[in-house]
Amino acid sequence: MKLTELKAIQLAELFSALSDASRVRIIALLLEGEMGVGSLAEKLNMTESAVSHQLRGLRQMHLVRARKIGRRVFYSLDDDHVARLFSLGLDHIQHG
Repeated sequence: MKLTELKAIQLAELFSALSDASRVRIIALLLEGEMGVGSLAEKLNMTESAVSHQLRGLRQMHLVRARKIGRRVFYSLDDDHVARLFSLGLDHIQHG
C-alpha cells in the first residue's frame, strides 16, 4: 500500500488524538450513546471544563459530533468507524 505524506500525517494525528486516556474513556462512554458534558464529567470524575477541553480535540479530529438543544450540548461518536477503531484497539491490547 502506498501512503502519501498527507495521509501519513493525518493518520498520525488520528492516533495522537487517541493517545490520551481521558479521550479514550470519553469515547468508551459515548459508545453507550449520546451524553452531555455534565454527565460525562460526572462519570469520569473530571471537571466539566476538562471534559470540554478533551471534547474539543475529539471534535476537531471528527471523532465526536455535537448537537445543541437550547443551551445544552450533547455529544456522540461521529460515525461507526470510531466505534470500530476503538473496538479493534481494545481487542488488540486484550489479546496481546
